[in-house]
Amino acid sequence: MAADAHRSVSLTRTGPLSFEATNPRGGRISMSSGESSEFTPVELLLAAVAGCSGVDVDALTTRLAGPESFEIQVSGEKLRDGDGNHMGPITVRFQVTFPDGEAGDAARERLPEAARMSRDRLCTVSRTVQLPTEVRFEVGDQ
Repeated sequence: MAADAHRSVSLTRTGPLSFEATNPRGGRISMSSGESSEFTPVELLLAAVAGCSGVDVDALTTRLAGPESFEIQVSGEKLRDGDGNHMGPITVRFQVTFPDGEAGDAARERLPEAARMSRDRLCTVSRTVQLPTEVRFEVGDQ
């Protein structure tokens, strides 16, 4: 495995049911149980799916034309059933407007293919959600 393939974040409790995630580059994001305006972990998962695919689609389409607007809506139902708590099917909806003209037409034509490529191969986040991925929990000594 290449050294640059490793990814990590650290999470620190900042208060009751509230945490701050820090990445190795110093970026920070707060999250909580949903009792405040901070994102919940599930909302961050949805944002990660949208963000990952957004980067893919942006990179693949803006080679042809820059968008006039670029929005992604992502949603799904949180389920509680025999499998425990989990998300049901997640829908990612791209709403992208490109300028009139040949370049904009080419980007518009590329958009569905770019979204498929992200879903089927490129987006690490949605691919991880779609594929069986082992998640290990370890409890360290204090």
